[in-house]
Amino acid sequence: MKTNIVLAGVGGQGILSIATILGAAALEEGLYLKQAEVHGMSQRGGDVQSNLRISSEPIASDLIPLGGADLIVSLEPMEALRYLPFLSPTGWIVTNTTPFVNIPNYPEMDEIMAELGKLPHVVAFDMDAVAKEVAGPRSANMVLLGACARHIEGMEKEKIEDGIRSVFGRKGEAIVESNLKAFRAGWERAE
Repeated sequence: MKTNIVLAGVGGQGILSIATILGAAALEEGLYLKQAEVHGMSQRGGDVQSNLRISSEPIASDLIPLGGADLIVSLEPMEALRYLPFLSPTGWIVTNTTPFVNIPNYPEMDEIMAELGKLPHVVAFDMDAVAKEVAGPRSANMVLLGACARHIEGMEKEKIEDGIRSVFGRKGEAIVESNLKAFRAGWERAE
């Protein structure tokens, strides 16, 4: 079992929280894990990207080669497209369709969605809306985690939920339950 995941988004969206939760779940499963992060200008709404490699065998490098990503997971649709060169021919993109317009020449959403529509394996929906409906606006990253979890080979849903409990446990049971609710909503929506 081997899964290479590129996590992408904009600073403050919670991409690194997803990486932390998946890392905790992988360790609980007894899997090997390597992670590399690029923060860039994340505090100013810039690109945040993380390479997450999970395997049942030892992993030599923490970086995913071009064409080697099984999943591109993004909270921002343009950021999903930015990492297309990393996607394997059989890989999946799981992305939010709500843009984070942080540059003056941000492409039109029809253009972005048309590009995503050309790809064979895409899960794309308004994760912000689902988050607001079930848990709160700050939980879109947990909706995204739920949506992509179906495509992570060898990792049980329950282990990811345990990772959520582990990461958010110190913030109290209400925060844990809110994040679990958002995760489950993403899981169901991506079915």
